[in-house]
Amino acid sequence: MHHDRPADRPLVLPGPWDAFSARAFEEAGFPALATPSAGIAAVLGYADGQTPPDEMFAAVARIARAVSVPVTADVEAGYGLSAKELVARVLEAGAVGVNLEDTAPGRVLRDPREQADWLAEVREEAGPALVINARVDTYLHGSGSGRVAEAAERARLYAAAGADCVYPIKAPAAALPRLREAGVEGPLNFLPLPGDPSFAELGRLGATRITFGPGLLHRSLAGLGELARGLAADAGTAA
Repeated sequence: MHHDRPADRPLVLPGPWDAFSARAFEEAGFPALATPSAGIAAVLGYADGQTPPDEMFAAVARIARAVSVPVTADVEAGYGLSAKELVARVLEAGAVGVNLEDTAPGRVLRDPREQADWLAEVREEAGPALVINARVDTYLHGSGSGRVAEAAERARLYAAAGADCVYPIKAPAAALPRLREAGVEGPLNFLPLPGDPSFAELGRLGATRITFGPGLLHRSLAGLGELARGLAADAGTAA
């Protein structure tokens, strides 16, 4: 899912939470989609990180079945499955890629070398069948001052272990050139927040791939809330 693209044309992958939203993004012309685990958790009624794996794989399968474009699946930290079972289940769901995070149970960062070893196992098991996006969670859990250096070190380890792309989630746009200067090469995934630069500018700063986590679901829920309030006002039941 990575092509030679101009620097100001990063690959933008919207995050569908069900078959209906996936079709909307496909019809808008996006060439590929990336499921967000937090968005799927929300629509299934779970807290982020609490979705039972069977339900997550079933949700990914419904999304992949609904569209003809490639779908990559956020499978959190792999649900404690072996690399063999994880890869089998992702492929069975119809996905062509995985997002794997380095947060361990208890919301702490996993040892980077252990994570690199795990990614290498997944890479060996998957061969060329899956694009591996290795999430780097230092901006979620790490200590303030050394974040660029720590994120860059993890990113380099994960790329060397066979990850196709690295994803320092919640890194600010200003960190992108600093991550590149710190030796992060190859595809780099960025999560834009409202107020961040345009996709073209993010590309010039160093992002090659853009995903949104549950952000697009949250934006669509704002519209749904407006609709609900309008209905309630008409019905005389407004809060």
